[in-house]
Amino acid sequence: MGLTPSVAGVLGLPFMRAMRSRYPDIRLRVVESLSGSLNSMLASRQIDLAVLYDVTRTQHFSVTRLLTERLYVIGASHSELPPRDEPLSLVNLGSLPLVLPSNSHRLRSLIDEAFARIGRKPNVVAEIDGLAMLMEAVGDGFGFTVQPGAALARHTDPRFLAREVIDEDFHRSSHLASLSDDELSPAGHAARIVLVETATELVQSGGWTGAAIAP
Repeated sequence: MGLTPSVAGVLGLPFMRAMRSRYPDIRLRVVESLSGSLNSMLASRQIDLAVLYDVTRTQHFSVTRLLTERLYVIGASHSELPPRDEPLSLVNLGSLPLVLPSNSHRLRSLIDEAFARIGRKPNVVAEIDGLAMLMEAVGDGFGFTVQPGAALARHTDPRFLAREVIDEDFHRSSHLASLSDDELSPAGHAARIVLVETATELVQSGGWTGAAIAP
């Protein structure tokens, strides 16, 4: 099973607990990596299924849109953002120093495309390709970042503040991709079902901040 770092932070342990409870004889192998790397691993049959943002759609993959995630501006607790009673949109972010992933990430492409739609460019002061270090830099005051709510699952300490960006189309979609039904083992089928159920339960209980199950 492949999970990206932000998704692993909110879904990883609940999924493993659910699998252990329902299928104790199935031995899990969980890989945490970037979406592009997981896509390649799935294509080369190194993993059976993965939660991805960019999916190479081929006849060999079974792909289901899993959920959408609203995006948040995250900064150090001592940093300044507009008051909470004022809506926060991309227009407000133009001058903020941003710490973002590089262009190899789908999230960065999504952010750049959103700024381009309003005729702006993000003020990027640093690029960090790793969620843990990126959040450390933000917590230390290097700048703000734009991430889904799941990025805060491992960072619940008071160093951070987060505000949702209200722009209507500013969200990230996650897909559950797996080997085709003919190739997927019985254990893989079981894991796929449990993963969807676990993600749904987290969203419905409020355990996945900013997420909504895809229609």
